[in-house]
Amino acid sequence: MDIRALRYAVTLAEELHFGRAAQRHYISPQPFGRHIQRLEHDLGAKLFDRTSRRVTLTPDGERLIAQARTLLTALDSLTDRHADGPSDPHHLTLGVLGFGLAERGTDLVQAVHDLDPGIAFSYAELDLADQYDAIRGHQVDVGIVQYVGPVDGLVFEQALTMPRVAVVPARSALAEADHLTEADVVGSTWLPTAFPNSATAAWSGPAADGAHHRDALRSPAAIPAAVATTGRLALHADAAGRFYPHPGVRFVPLDGPPVQIALATRATDDRPAVTAVRQAARYLRAQPDRCLTRQDLDQPVV
Repeated sequence: MDIRALRYAVTLAEELHFGRAAQRHYISPQPFGRHIQRLEHDLGAKLFDRTSRRVTLTPDGERLIAQARTLLTALDSLTDRHADGPSDPHHLTLGVLGFGLAERGTDLVQAVHDLDPGIAFSYAELDLADQYDAIRGHQVDVGIVQYVGPVDGLVFEQALTMPRVAVVPARSALAEADHLTEADVVGSTWLPTAFPNSATAAWSGPAADGAHHRDALRSPAAIPAAVATTGRLALHADAAGRFYPHPGVRFVPLDGPPVQIALATRATDDRPAVTAVRQAARYLRAQPDRCLTRQDLDQPVV
């Protein structure tokens, strides 16, 4: 079986749109669609129902996507653990959940390089369900994650706080609101969204139902398109409206706990490069509204 086709199928299940799914893999929709058709032919099962207006998963597709996610996670972990060549102490794999540090991502990298210009980064995408396990499992060295409380084996440096928003269909009456309370959304239907632990589910409040559904959304980038397609609601952070704009949804501030974004590292990882990243994150938190300078980095962090 073509592993690449499995990856394409998982992305299509998240986006439910051939064009956007193909774009995430940097290919055009036509060859992307052929890979999906070939996978369906090889399996002897129809995975997606397509019309001119929408794409939906079939029951066979739901089962296949759940199994594919498990397989791909195991395969990626195996590859990461047995990569050829010695480990470079100045090279870090930075796992990024969604939009990461939003507009401040460049500040973080610059601060790290000011502390140690020899540090090099490679990047990996995290998803909502495995954002902590990817760090603990050595798939990434540093993760930009959502912080909701302590996690065994990890050290967090909180970097940003931003309001949470409800992602609502543009055709919904809720789209006209300036802000919403949880009472305003009682009775609404929410997209099943994957969360890594009970603390994250507690933060999500009304959106927690369906967190353990086998087809719960795992990609923050896929949420707006899924809301527009299904007519359901979802939670996100305020920056999502800038990073994932979509004509079919509105991002409406929702009362409740804010989104806290942190850099997570393994508690046992005391490499100088990791220490530099932690220090840079502290400076970022201390200067939330402006670019960092060399003078900032020379000052002790309170």
